[in-house]
Amino acid sequence: MSTNQRKQDIITFKVDERLREAMEHIPNRSEFIRAAILAALDSICPLCKGTGILTPDQREHWQQFSRNHVLQECADCHAVHLVCEVAEGRSSSGANP
Repeated sequence: MSTNQRKQDIITFKVDERLREAMEHIPNRSEFIRAAILAALDSICPLCKGTGILTPDQREHWQQFSRNHVLQECADCHAVHLVCEVAEGRSSSGANP
């Protein structure tokens, strides 16, 4: 097998009728699905890996981290993001994770 040829696996999954109908006229469904999955994987939380739950050890690390970091809403785009109070020269207030 040359370096240009990569082994591909086939993964199947079930969809309800509404989703099947919505995807019916997409010219290359496989490429669409691959792109959607890759985009979703780029958005996974680095702490919980997409589960939405922190382990007790992760929670302890988060609590230590949040002593000097707060969640703040951007005034322009309204996205919530982390701000380091030490870098901003603020006093520690203990963020709400």
